[in-house]
Amino acid sequence: MSLKKETPSDQQLHLAALQGNLEQLKITLGSGRVHVDCKDKEGTTPLILSAANNHLECVRELLSQGANPNARRLTGTCALFFAAQGGFLDVVKLLLEHGANVDLASYDGGTPLFVACQCNHPDVVAEVLARGADIHAQMIDGATPLFITAQNGHAELLKYLLSKGADPNGKRKDLASPLWIAAQMGHAEVCKELLESGADVDAVREDGATPLFKACHKGHLTTITEILKHNPNIGLLKNGETVLHAAALFGHLKVVRLLLQSGLDPQIKNKEGQTSTELASEAGYDYITKFINDFIEKNGAVSVDANGV
Repeated sequence: MSLKKETPSDQQLHLAALQGNLEQLKITLGSGRVHVDCKDKEGTTPLILSAANNHLECVRELLSQGANPNARRLTGTCALFFAAQGGFLDVVKLLLEHGANVDLASYDGGTPLFVACQCNHPDVVAEVLARGADIHAQMIDGATPLFITAQNGHAELLKYLLSKGADPNGKRKDLASPLWIAAQMGHAEVCKELLESGADVDAVREDGATPLFKACHKGHLTTITEILKHNPNIGLLKNGETVLHAAALFGHLKVVRLLLQSGLDPQIKNKEGQTSTELASEAGYDYITKFINDFIEKNGAVSVDANGV
């Protein structure tokens, strides 16, 4: 997409919009030498600049002079996108009142709802949902607004989205679920809300890793404690490992202790025929190897079937 080169008047209008200089904006628009939707090299219009910087009166003036509320930058982002991202509720409302498309997406699929969720602006989320925003929208990678909320650890907002019908099991294209991403990030409260709302505790990503596996891999003890309340698989997973292998390989002693206390058999071998103690030893975590061996000596191996029961 080629854009017309900016004139000095275009630049002046953009600067006024960026700075929130309403008087200069009116003067420049009244000169007759500039179009209200003139674009810079990124495709940004004055309205987008004012909306992105919460200059409400400039937004109002530009709209009154015919600015297109759905003009898009080269990335596909629009004024409403940036207002939602910034949490500028009054600007969001004004744009919607003037015909802004509530679900106008960037070229990677991100709508105003997505960025409001990402940045934890519950009032904006509520507003765009009330105006008909699609709570089940997906980005090009398949992520939903709930997924993005879970990824960023916004537990209260996630609870609200669930109350509005968001799917706790909506997956990305790589089959990662909201619970999987929350577990990987260590967002224990988000995991709790998802599990209590029907999230599949053992939903696997395409590589065969469960939410519990990722939490053990990362060493997120509080998250692991929460997931263990929901009877997850602690046996051999589709990726050929157990959650104990994940914890041992990365030296997470407190996690190893918790898993063993949960009844996991410390002598299960992975797809390579290795026990968790062997992995820990190879990785240089001799204290893990010693702890597991001492546990076996004291308690014996605990048998678990293929489903971790």
